[in-house]
Amino acid sequence: MNDAASAPTPAPAPRKRARVRAPELIGKGGWINTGGKDLKLADFRGRTLILDFWTFCCINCLHVLDELRELEEKHRDTLVIVGVHSPKFVHEAEHQAVVDAVERYEVHHPVLDDPELATWKQYAVRAWPTLVVIDPEGYIVAQHAGEGHANALATLVEELEAEHEAKGTLRRGDGPYVPPEPVATDLRFPGKAVLLPSGNILVSDTTRHQLVELAPDGESVVRRIGDGEFREPQGLALLPDGKVVVADTVNHALRTFDPATGAIERIAGTGKQWWQGSPTSGPALDVALSSPWDVAWWQGKVWIAMAGVHQLWTYDPEAGTVQVAAGTTNEGLVDGPAAEAWFAQPSGLAAAGDRLWIADSETSSVRWIDTEGVVHTAVGTGLFDFGHRDGEAGQALLQHPLGVTALPDGSVAIADTYNHALRRFDPAAGEVTTLATDLREPSDAVLVGDDIVVVESARHRLTRLRLPEEAVQVESVAHRTQREATEVAPGRLRLDVVFQAPTGQKLDERYGPSTRLLVSSTPPELLLGGEGTGTDLFRELDLNPELAEGVLHVSAMAASCDDDPANEYPACHVHQQDWGVPVRLAEGGVARLPLILAGMDAQA
Repeated sequence: MNDAASAPTPAPAPRKRARVRAPELIGKGGWINTGGKDLKLADFRGRTLILDFWTFCCINCLHVLDELRELEEKHRDTLVIVGVHSPKFVHEAEHQAVVDAVERYEVHHPVLDDPELATWKQYAVRAWPTLVVIDPEGYIVAQHAGEGHANALATLVEELEAEHEAKGTLRRGDGPYVPPEPVATDLRFPGKAVLLPSGNILVSDTTRHQLVELAPDGESVVRRIGDGEFREPQGLALLPDGKVVVADTVNHALRTFDPATGAIERIAGTGKQWWQGSPTSGPALDVALSSPWDVAWWQGKVWIAMAGVHQLWTYDPEAGTVQVAAGTTNEGLVDGPAAEAWFAQPSGLAAAGDRLWIADSETSSVRWIDTEGVVHTAVGTGLFDFGHRDGEAGQALLQHPLGVTALPDGSVAIADTYNHALRRFDPAAGEVTTLATDLREPSDAVLVGDDIVVVESARHRLTRLRLPEEAVQVESVAHRTQREATEVAPGRLRLDVVFQAPTGQKLDERYGPSTRLLVSSTPPELLLGGEGTGTDLFRELDLNPELAEGVLHVSAMAASCDDDPANEYPACHVHQQDWGVPVRLAEGGVARLPLILAGMDAQA
């Protein structure tokens, strides 16, 4: 017998990693999807643990949930994913809202509800989403911000599995996930609605991945539509030919449904998510989309609220093409010509003559675009200001609205989702009023005769209201996001975006610089220097010492490819993330601000 031939293959040499002990997981909201059991870090010893810091308002967080599903299933006996829910909005700190979101987005792993951001602070997280990898011995080995890290995580998980199996520190078995009991309702987290010519109401039954046609009473089910074609459908719009166009959100596609024949057809999108560098115009079935959330027929085209990339797109049914109509993909609130405007998860559209109304959810604003292609803001000020305040539009506040509905008098009804209210903006008076409260996460509304039928998403029903002659006034409440500001020294501030190409990859510099960094601020006068776009992932910023606080907006992108000279067609990946970093200027504050895009050392 040849001893050399029969010897076992040696385990790969473990890569040297920073040995940083993971802090304990704490959160006053408690645990979800564990059957009522409270978990500690010790419960995960022997397994690789990925902490997914997310908040349910964030489209990028929802993308990451989808990215993790295949990894979670493939390594179910050695890997545990734990969601750490870290709220941005006041509503997201409500425990029942988190429970609803976990079901709504089909999260099939334990979730820690951390309403006071205790674990977020312990792990020094700065952005949604952020992923932290902890090895089977309880040490942090990697941290990634943003989307697009699925391949890097898959490689790392396999390395850790092999390394710790060889060391004897790997423990296989069932994870701690306990699914909730199913609930029987006709609708489950409905998203949007449209009135059909028959008088029936068509609703996107988002969590059940179907459309539901209801009788005019808004309750009796006429039929259910879809058998695997849709994934979390949202927006609906009636076309002139009688068909309905559907925003098939998680499939990154548009489809049509013909109420007369029942036929369903994909008309736009490839089924894959759009990434930076992908085409932004061309034949509709050849161009990728990114989480289309709503649709509207306006000016002879289907307008698309492309929440996943903070833009508006259009679909031309005659030409069979799509193209970007407004927005730069940068996240924020900037008005002006369509090509220069910034949006933040546009999620609702309503056509009204010479205006297309837009619910821009992450800026808690209502905006509109005119026929000349200029974007305007009616209500809202930015990413971090929200609340429930009526009155003059410049002072009024909303909280993450998802829907807008054009009313006959030229005003617009607003599904003010996280305020559980139906609001109204009157352009003639320049005022915001409240029409109804005590709704539960309203996400859309449709006019039916003299009534307005509201999609109460978290109550799984439609609610019919009579439009009152006078609005109901409510007590004013103003909020700012509860994230703590980073104290920085006035004057020079070094910004470093930390990026390390995943194992087996290198920066893709075949066609020029593979990285991009965009910096701006709110208010703009916070930055005396350092704003704008560049290709280096570092920047020297000059902060205005006359200001006490503000927000730095940072957008970073890096492209990496497989580092194999023999491979003529290496696989490439785009890593990207936007940060909004609240800062407070103070003597003795830090002079360097590190933001981790992807890196093995969480202490960068």
